[in-house]
Amino acid sequence: MSWKERGPKRGRNWMTAMGVLFMVAAAIIALRDLVIISTEYSFGFYLDNYVNAEINNEKFVMAMIVGGAILLWWGYYRKKEDYGPPDEHERRRFER
Repeated sequence: MSWKERGPKRGRNWMTAMGVLFMVAAAIIALRDLVIISTEYSFGFYLDNYVNAEINNEKFVMAMIVGGAILLWWGYYRKKEDYGPPDEHERRRFER
């Protein structure tokens, strides 16, 4: 299958890529912290870090997931800069 037969390229821009990167990095940090903490403390201690008042890695994981989701959404639904007539991709996207 050639690249011309695949269909529209939706969501392929730097914001979508950065959103995916943020979410993958957040998952890696969360899993790393789970492994490190589970060797010395309980799983409850790990979950308590998400809701306590201290600033720690778990809060940054939540912020990275939210930031990644915003970038994904923004990259997927962003408009073109020019306000001319819609091109072929925009017509197909809004006719659904």
